[in-house]
Amino acid sequence: MTTSSFSLDLAEKLKAIVGSQYTLTDADKKKPYSNGIRLGGGDAYAVVRPSSLVEIWKVLQACVEADVIVIMQAANTGLTGGSTPNGADYDRPIVIVSTMRISDIQLIDQGKQIVGLAGSTLFGLEERLKPYSREPHSVIGSSCIGASIVGGVCNNSGGALVQRGPAYTEMSLFAQVTENGELQLVNNLGIDLGSDPEEILANLQNHTYQETDVQFPDKRGSDNEYHERIRDVDAETPSRFNNDPRRLYESSGCAGKLAVFAVRIDTFPIPEKHQVFYIGTNDPAVMEQMRRDMLSTFTNLPVSGEYLHKSSYDISKKYGKDSYLVIDKLGTKYIPKMFAIKRTVDRWAEKFSFMPNKFSDRIMQYMSQMFPNHLPKRMEDFRAKYDHHWIVETSNDGVAEAKAYLDTFFKDNEGDYFACTDREADQAILHRFVTGGALTRYHIMNGKDLGSIMTIDVAFPRNEQDWFEVLPQDIDDKIAVKMYYGHFFCHVMHQNYIMKKGVDGKAVKKQILASYDVRGAEYPAEHNVGHEYLAKPALREFYQKTDPTNSFNSGIGGTSKLKNWQELSDEHTDCGCHK
Repeated sequence: MTTSSFSLDLAEKLKAIVGSQYTLTDADKKKPYSNGIRLGGGDAYAVVRPSSLVEIWKVLQACVEADVIVIMQAANTGLTGGSTPNGADYDRPIVIVSTMRISDIQLIDQGKQIVGLAGSTLFGLEERLKPYSREPHSVIGSSCIGASIVGGVCNNSGGALVQRGPAYTEMSLFAQVTENGELQLVNNLGIDLGSDPEEILANLQNHTYQETDVQFPDKRGSDNEYHERIRDVDAETPSRFNNDPRRLYESSGCAGKLAVFAVRIDTFPIPEKHQVFYIGTNDPAVMEQMRRDMLSTFTNLPVSGEYLHKSSYDISKKYGKDSYLVIDKLGTKYIPKMFAIKRTVDRWAEKFSFMPNKFSDRIMQYMSQMFPNHLPKRMEDFRAKYDHHWIVETSNDGVAEAKAYLDTFFKDNEGDYFACTDREADQAILHRFVTGGALTRYHIMNGKDLGSIMTIDVAFPRNEQDWFEVLPQDIDDKIAVKMYYGHFFCHVMHQNYIMKKGVDGKAVKKQILASYDVRGAEYPAEHNVGHEYLAKPALREFYQKTDPTNSFNSGIGGTSKLKNWQELSDEHTDCGCHK
């Protein structure tokens, strides 16, 4: 079959399955799906947007028959480019399957567990669970930007909530391509849905199964051992990291090497009482002592503990202000719409050569400065006094326990704290959340005088004492801006940098990561390896076992992009098909 006849044949098949309106082949329309939110991007033969699980199955059948690479994509909110193509050196065309039209969420056992279909989101789950006084695994950060439930499981995402750990389940419904090249459906949801693939998928989406069809197998719907693991503050390994072999299981951690239709996960009761404490200190050792005390001696584990260095506080205050105001005034449900509007505005602006790059960001930044200071006075006072800021959330009996500890601790140690009002708590947590995008905005507004952005997502060992980074002078001299924040209880740090002009950020990153290897740190900590990190041997083996023909999300973690995991030979390089 010639290339042109192949293109016509597959395109027509995809249109027949999902409709012409939802089969995108125009380069301009494909761009929001083929480019990552922060990095990564490449060409895709087509983007399809199915409306049902059966349509996904039929699309997969057509793609396997045509021998193309499939990238399953949900909200495309990943920060390491792991749900888009990367470059042009693939040996087969790529079809991106966007699942966001399939957002159903089904409750099991009065909401104690849920089944989230392929495009269901954390925000949608929060809304669905409110009448049952329960909440999802993750309620910080990811839910605000429309992240999907399935995407979180596939990428071992999250873990900010101390008692719950990263997203994880052993119950899912997925398709995989066998080593013989056959597409098969695997139902490990613990629900009797029939035997034929289309019957199973239709019965699930239409919720035609009965309560008696739901089993409760001895399989985890969350990382229910994490609260014990994080308490071991003397362990020489991190409490959580992306390629932890303990939590690589079928869809969990698969990074798109399976086509996941649905996952079954645990939910959690909303605390009856909660209190946020805002802590400030100038001594990293003081923070580390508090962390060790709270984890090892408290009867009631805190809910979360979000860290901000003063540099992050300041950059977030100025360059995350518009995101803060949108969420604060309009609610988190508006954030996915805002991202969609931004993409549309930028796409149109790119058509005009006189328009500046990232036009929407520039307009939003200028507009945000018209508003008064949005942060509360007590936080601002702490910023003037302290370099290190820690937002510790507690619940139920843990509130009184934490207050008594902090009252005693600060009688003899440097620093201070205050108990936030409800409004201050919302403001502090929101200020921390918008930090993630603030450095990118800073770079957009000041980039002409700066080099590239370089980010690191690292998990330090639980017994690490010197957690705050002090770079060697030869590396420090190459960096213009440093931004530190993270989830301090689990020693997961986001260490972001902007290089000085002309500096090779990749080379600097390689130096820093080498120093982490010596210290027993793991990276990435909570984001998928994507196309930013190399998958370590255990993770590569998991990918190859899961997807033996390399049909899904080829090239993830620096692995082979070729069929059957071949390596790129000199002869193949010269043929030109990878250029």
